Amino acid sequence: MPLAQLQPAGRRGWNRTHLHLLLLFLSAIQTQGHIQIPPDFKEAPKITTQPESQTAFSLDDVDLACEATGNPTPSFRWVKDGRQFGEVLLESGSLTAGPDEELRAYQGSYRCYVANELGTAVSDLVHLITESIPTLAKERKQKRKPFEEGESTVLYCNPPKSSIAPKIHWMDKQLHHIPLSERVTMGLDGNLYFANLLDNDSREDYTCNAHYISASVILPKESIAISVTRSNSVVKSRRPQLLQPTGDRSSYLVLRGQTLTLECIPEGLPTPEVHWERVDSPLSASRVRKLHYGRWLQIDSVLEEDDGDYICTATNSQGSVKHDYAVTVEAAPYWTKWPEDHMYAPGETVRLHCQADGIPTPNVTWSINGVPIAETEMEPRRAVSSGTLILDSVQYSDTAIYQCEATNKHGNILVNTHVHVVELPPQILTADGLAYEATVGKTVLLECRTFGSPLPKVKWEIVDVGPAQANAKMSQMTDGSLQISNVSEEDSNSYNCSVTHSNRSIIAELEVLNRTKIVDPPQDLQVKRGEDAVLQCKYIVDSKLKEPTVQWKKDGHKITASAIDDKYTVDESDGSLTVTDVQMKDTAIYSCEVSTKLDSDSATGSITVQDKPGSPHSLELSEKMDRSVTLSWMPGAENNSPVSEYVLEMKEEWDPAGSSRWEEFETVPHDIKHLEVHLQPYSTYHFRIRAVNALGRSEPSPPSDSYSTPAAKPDMNPENVTTVSTDPNSMVITWKELERRQFNGPGFMYRIYWRQSSDRDPHWKESDVSNPPFTVNNTGTFVPFEIKVLAVNDHGAGPEPVAKIGYSGEDLPLEAPSGVTVVELNKTAVKIQWSPVSTESVRGHLLGYKIHLRRKGPKTHSRRSLAIRSPAADKYRVIEVTGDKVMEVVSDLHFYSNYSLTVAPFNSRGEGPHSKAYHFSTPEGAPGPVSSLNFESPSETEVTLHWEAPHNPNGVIIGYLLQYQEIVPGNSSPRPVESIDLPAVTEYTVKDLDPQSRYRFYLRALNTAGDGEPIIRQGTTMLDGEPPSVINMTAGETSVNLSWVPGDRHRNVAFRIRYTQKNDGGQWEESEQINSTQAFYQLQGLNPGIWYLLQIGPGNTTLAFKTSGPELRELPSSFATQGWFIGLISALILLLLVLLLLCYIKKSKGGKYSVKDKEEGQVDPAARTMKDDAFGEYSDNEKCSISQPSVCESKRSSNDSLADYGDSVDIQFNEDGSFIGQYSGRRDTHTHAGHESSGATSPVNPNMPPPSISFPTSVTGILGPN
Repeated sequence: MPLAQLQPAGRRGWNRTHLHLLLLFLSAIQTQGHIQIPPDFKEAPKITTQPESQTAFSLDDVDLACEATGNPTPSFRWVKDGRQFGEVLLESGSLTAGPDEELRAYQGSYRCYVANELGTAVSDLVHLITESIPTLAKERKQKRKPFEEGESTVLYCNPPKSSIAPKIHWMDKQLHHIPLSERVTMGLDGNLYFANLLDNDSREDYTCNAHYISASVILPKESIAISVTRSNSVVKSRRPQLLQPTGDRSSYLVLRGQTLTLECIPEGLPTPEVHWERVDSPLSASRVRKLHYGRWLQIDSVLEEDDGDYICTATNSQGSVKHDYAVTVEAAPYWTKWPEDHMYAPGETVRLHCQADGIPTPNVTWSINGVPIAETEMEPRRAVSSGTLILDSVQYSDTAIYQCEATNKHGNILVNTHVHVVELPPQILTADGLAYEATVGKTVLLECRTFGSPLPKVKWEIVDVGPAQANAKMSQMTDGSLQISNVSEEDSNSYNCSVTHSNRSIIAELEVLNRTKIVDPPQDLQVKRGEDAVLQCKYIVDSKLKEPTVQWKKDGHKITASAIDDKYTVDESDGSLTVTDVQMKDTAIYSCEVSTKLDSDSATGSITVQDKPGSPHSLELSEKMDRSVTLSWMPGAENNSPVSEYVLEMKEEWDPAGSSRWEEFETVPHDIKHLEVHLQPYSTYHFRIRAVNALGRSEPSPPSDSYSTPAAKPDMNPENVTTVSTDPNSMVITWKELERRQFNGPGFMYRIYWRQSSDRDPHWKESDVSNPPFTVNNTGTFVPFEIKVLAVNDHGAGPEPVAKIGYSGEDLPLEAPSGVTVVELNKTAVKIQWSPVSTESVRGHLLGYKIHLRRKGPKTHSRRSLAIRSPAADKYRVIEVTGDKVMEVVSDLHFYSNYSLTVAPFNSRGEGPHSKAYHFSTPEGAPGPVSSLNFESPSETEVTLHWEAPHNPNGVIIGYLLQYQEIVPGNSSPRPVESIDLPAVTEYTVKDLDPQSRYRFYLRALNTAGDGEPIIRQGTTMLDGEPPSVINMTAGETSVNLSWVPGDRHRNVAFRIRYTQKNDGGQWEESEQINSTQAFYQLQGLNPGIWYLLQIGPGNTTLAFKTSGPELRELPSSFATQGWFIGLISALILLLLVLLLLCYIKKSKGGKYSVKDKEEGQVDPAARTMKDDAFGEYSDNEKCSISQPSVCESKRSSNDSLADYGDSVDIQFNEDGSFIGQYSGRRDTHTHAGHESSGATSPVNPNMPPPSISFPTSVTGILGPN
C-alpha cells in the first residue's frame, strides 16, 4: 500500500507534505491499535479485472475488460502486438469495437497498462481471434445406406471448422437424442459409431446438430438414412477391431491443468467390452473417470505424474484387440514463488523473489512501471539473480510497481509488485490485555502486530518469569507473534510484548484448559437388518467451556437428526447416535466429532448391516444324461455375512398333469457353485437354489428350466415283505409300497409269487396287483409258505428278490399250561412258575403267557375284635409275560389277603385255555394309620379321644398305643411322653390334665405284625362357662337386639333374661333359656317408646334401655271398645273361618290335614339334624329350646363301653394338625339323633341358632357360619 508519492522512474526526491500528513495521522491513531487509511490518501494502481482471450464472430463480441483501483484515479491504455492501440481511457479501461471498424482489424495480442502518479500496473497478455459465424455448405441428400444385421458402420458429422469446437448432438427429426450404449457410441470427432447393427437401427432421420455456443448458432446437418436387413443365414460373430483411434499406437500432448480424454471405440459381434489400464502403475480411481459406457477415459486437471503409457483392450467371445496411448504432459508457466507488496525503510536491501515452473522451463524477466529493466538507466544498486530482483540501499525514488513475467512456448504469466520506501515510527497494532484460551496440547499464537518503517523489532517476556524464548516450546514468528507449542496448564500466565528501543508494550493473558476428549469411542458394530444400532461417543470437557457440539458423519457426510422418520437420534447427554431400523444402505463408516470453541476430538466406528444373503441367480442345466444332470449357478450378494452353504431344492413331477411341491434335496458347501444331481427315470424335474448364512436362508433363485428323464424298468423291489394273516384258512401278504418316483415308468404293478415251503409244491403261483395287501385263500392253519414280491412296469421287472417265509392265519392255542406253583418272596411279592405248552398246540407264533390274578378279599379270623374294613374284594389283575418265559415275579400284593390265579398261553389270535386255578394267601403286615381322631372335653382336666379303625388294617387289630406329651411354648427341650396300651376300642378319656396347657397326642393301631403309623393331633381342655357380663344393646320399637362375645375356651352355659317396664312397677317377665355361645339374642314383644329394665341371670346384672317410636296411649271409651261389640265381631270372624274351613275340606275331597305336621313345619329350617361326625352344630332336638327348653336333655347310647356326654367337648383340627377346640354335644351312635341345644359350641367358630319367627314374644339364637 503506497504511503508516499511515487516519482517517475529515474527521478529522486520525497514529497514532504505527504510525509508530514502521514506522521500526524499515525500520532492520532496511536491508541486505536490499528491503522485506518483516510479516503484522500494516495494509492498505486491495482488491476481488479483482467482481460481474457476470446474469439469474436462480430464487432459486438469484441469486449476486453480491464478494471483497476487507485488514488488518484488511474488512466488506461492498450498495447496491441507491441504498439499503442487507441486512445488513453479514463474511469474504465474496457476495450470495445467501433461501429465502423472491420472485425479482422481487431485480431491480435493485447495488454492493458494502468497508471497514476504512483506507478504503472500491467495486465496479462491476451489474444483476440476474429472469424465469421460458421455456416453449412450446401449438401446433397444422402442415399439410404443398406446394411446386413451384425455389420458395423460410422455415421460422419463433419461440422464446419472453427477455433472453438462445437458441441455435437445426434438426434432424430423429432429432436429426440439417439440412444447411446456400448454398441452405439459418439466419438470425440462427433461421428456416430455402431459396433454392430440391429434390425431396429433402421431409420431415415439420423441428424448431426453442431452447437457453436460462442456464436449462438446450431447447425443441423443433412439427415442420414440407413436400412438394416435380417440375414437369412446365422449371423457370424467376429473379433473386435478399433474404429477409433486407428492403428496400434497414438500420441497425445496435454498441458498441466487441462482435461485429457482418450477414446477407444471398437466394433465386433458380440459387442466388445472395453478395459483400460496404465502400463507403469494402476489407474487412480479418484482421478480417472470412465465415460460413454467405458469408451472414454478422462483425467481432469492433468498433472505431470499423469505422463505415461495407457492401454485400451476391447474383448468379446471371438478375441481381443489393443491400442497403446503415449501421453506427454507439458506445462505453461505457473508460479512457485512470487513477490508481495511491502513497505521498506530507506537504506534497506529489498529482495523480490520471483520463481516460475513449466515444461519447458520458462524465462523470467523484470520490468519497472511496465518498462523492461534492460531498457531503463543502469543502476548499480539494482541486480537480477536467478529470477530474484535485488535493490540495495533503497531510496525514496525506488518506490514503483515492478513486474515479473515468466514465458515459455505455451504462454506467459505476469505479476505486479508495489515497493514503497518510507520511514515511520514503530506502533503496536494489537490491543492491550487480550485474553487467550487454549486446551492442553494445542499450539497458541499470541499476537503482537506492529507497524513502522523500518519494521519494528519486538521481544516477549513471561511476567515474573523471564524471556519467553528461553522456553523450548516458545518461538517468535516473523510478524512478531509468539507461538507456544504443546501448551500445558503450567503455561497459563501473563505475557509481555514490547518494541525494542521504545516504550511500546502490551500484555497478553493465556489460560490453558483441559482438552476435550472422547472416552468411549464408537465401535465397529455388526447389526442385523431391521434392528437398531447404537454408536457410543462419551466425552469429557473442561468445566469452563460451554456444552460442546456433537457432529456425526456417515462416510464423511454430516448426519442431520430427522424428526420425520427418527432414523438418526443423537442423545444429548452422552453423544451416542441411534440408527433405527438399519438397512443395507446404512453400512458405512461413522465418525463422531466433539467440538468446543477451542478444540475438538473425533473418533471413528462403523456399522456393518448383515442380512440373509441375496438369491443366487443364473441357474443353468448342463451335461444332461438319462439319470443325472449338472447344475451351475452364480452367488448373490452376501450382505456382509459370508455364505456357509447352498441348499438345492427340487420339484419332481411324475404325472405331467399332476402337481408337486418344492422339497429340500441336498446341501453343499459355500465354495461349490456346480453340482451333479442323480435323477430317477420317468420324471420331470425343476430346480432352484437358496444361499445360507448366519442370519438365515435367502429367497430361492428363479427356477431352472424343466428337465424330463426317460422311462426304465424298476431299480428295486418293495421291502418289508411279510404276512399278517388273521383268518386260519388264508394268508395275507403285505409289503412296504414303493414311492411313486420309484416306479420308473408307466404300467407299474406288483407281481406276487408264493408256494408252500415244503418240496411238495415246487411250482410258483403268481398274481399281479396294484397295491398291498394280497390274500391267498384255502391255505390251512399256520402253514409256512415261500413268498416274493417283484416290481414290474411296461419296460420290465426289477431285480430278482430273495424269497421269504410267511405263514397262513393263526388259531387259538389248544393246550393249557400245567404245573403252576407259587413261591413266596416276601409279604407282598411271589414268584409264579408253570410248565410250557407244546409248540403244536399253539397253532401260531407263541407271543407269551397271561397270568390272571384275582384278590378274593382279606383272610377270615375267629378273634373277637372290631370289624375290619378292607378295600373292595375281587380286585382283578392280568400280567402279560412275553416270549417263552415260564416264570414271573408279581409284587404289590395286599397284606393278609386270599388270591387265586390262572395261566393261559396266547398268540396273535387270542388266548388259549386257562390252567387250573391256584390259590394262595399273604401274611399280615403292619397296620395303616388310624382313619380319624376327634376330641371332647368333659371337664377342665379331661379330654376324651374318639377314633376310627385304620382303612388298611393289614390283619387283625388287637389294640392301640396312645401316647401324649405336654407342649410348653418357647421350650425346645422335649417333655416326657406318657404311653397307654389300649384294647381294640375306638374311644378313651385322658384324665388329670393341666387346664392351662396344650398337649400333643400320638395314636397308632397294633396287630401281630407290629405297630402302625401314628396319627398326631394337638388339643386342650375346655374351661367352665358363665353368662356374658358385657352386652351390646340395639333397641327397636318392639324388640331389642342383644350381642356379646363368648369366652375363649369356655364351655357353653345356659342362662335366662328377666325384663320389666321401668316405671310400671309390674312383675318381671323371663325369656326362654339361652346358650352363652349364641353371641346374639333378640328380645321381642316390647312396647314402643318405653323404658325397660333388664337382668342377666344368674348374676342378675341390671341394665336399662328405651324402645324407639311414640308411646302408645289408651284410647277413649267408645262402642268399639265395649265388650258386646268385640264379642259380636269375634263371633262373625269365627263363623267366617268355619265356613272357609268347610269349603277347603270339601274341595280336598276328605284329605286329612296333620296339625302335628303343621307345627313341625313351623320349625326354623336352619335347625336341622347334624351330620355324622360333625361338631359344634345343633341337632333336631334343638327345636325344643324354642317352646319347651326345660325338657331338652342330653342322650347317650353306645354298643361299646364308651360313654356319651351331653356337655362333652368335641375337638376338631386345622389342616396343619392342630385342633381348634370346637365344642358340641355327642351324637347318639344308634339313633343318629342330635344332641341337645345346650351342647357346647366352638370358641373359635361359634354356632349361633337363628331367630325364630314362630312366636313373637320368644327369644331366638342365630347360628354362625358352619
